[in-house]
Amino acid sequence: MPCCYQPAKLLNSIHLCNTMQNLDKKFYKIGDVSEILGIPESTLRYWESQFTIIKPRRNKKNIRYYTPSDIETISKVYYLVKEKGLKLDAAQAQIRHNRDGVDKRFDAIEQLKNIREQLVAFQNALDNLFPG
Repeated sequence: MPCCYQPAKLLNSIHLCNTMQNLDKKFYKIGDVSEILGIPESTLRYWESQFTIIKPRRNKKNIRYYTPSDIETISKVYYLVKEKGLKLDAAQAQIRHNRDGVDKRFDAIEQLKNIREQLVAFQNALDNLFPG
């Protein structure tokens, strides 16, 4: 069964879609990113060491600061690793050799998730109007 039909992953994906649209600050600390994406801080640190595309800025005290663009990049890694089930090496290869393809698939899936979210909201509204 595709991951988009698994309730826990669907809820996480919907939360991620909503949150990604509402990123209004210029920089986010690692705890904020962890909460936004639902990924442990330790995983973010590990992915940073494994993926050259994840490079948050750091201040003099070595505190990481992520931009909305960094968060979107991490979301793509999440998509490849957690949703598609690729191992880290395979995800790195996909990003390295087919970055445009990954970006297009990620964007298409995000749009489909947004559409699905809207359809669920419409269905809930109809169920409330016409119960039973």
